[in-house]
Amino acid sequence: CLAPKAGMWYTAHEVISMLTFNHFNFNVLDLEKSLKFYQEALNLVPNGEVINAEDSSFKIVFLTDRKTDFRLELTWLRDRKEPYNLGDLEYHLALKAEDYEAAYQRHKEMGVVCFENPDMGIYFITDPDGYWIEIIP
Repeated sequence: CLAPKAGMWYTAHEVISMLTFNHFNFNVLDLEKSLKFYQEALNLVPNGEVINAEDSSFKIVFLTDRKTDFRLELTWLRDRKEPYNLGDLEYHLALKAEDYEAAYQRHKEMGVVCFENPDMGIYFITDPDGYWIEIIP
């Protein structure tokens, strides 16, 4: 597979190597509750980039860890009233903890640990909408 470039062609490998991770999205029912959770549980904060629909039908807030370029996008839809159907939760977001034991204790105190796998040395927490987030050492 080839793609055009200023009189030349990119190979499939060259096209793919131009891609980098940017963000991941979670839709949320209560934006303020979710913002508070992500700040308290994971120290993620808004990066200042907010998108508001002209008709106020949605709002998007991007969160950052202030260390990497990766962002978590939280999308709030005004007309959504029922919880999101998250299916079998075969997907998740993962964060690496600088101090795994301190993070684990904080999450236990918050009551958000939903699954632990001591053999693998990981655990998962849930956010207010039920999304699973893996914490790795």
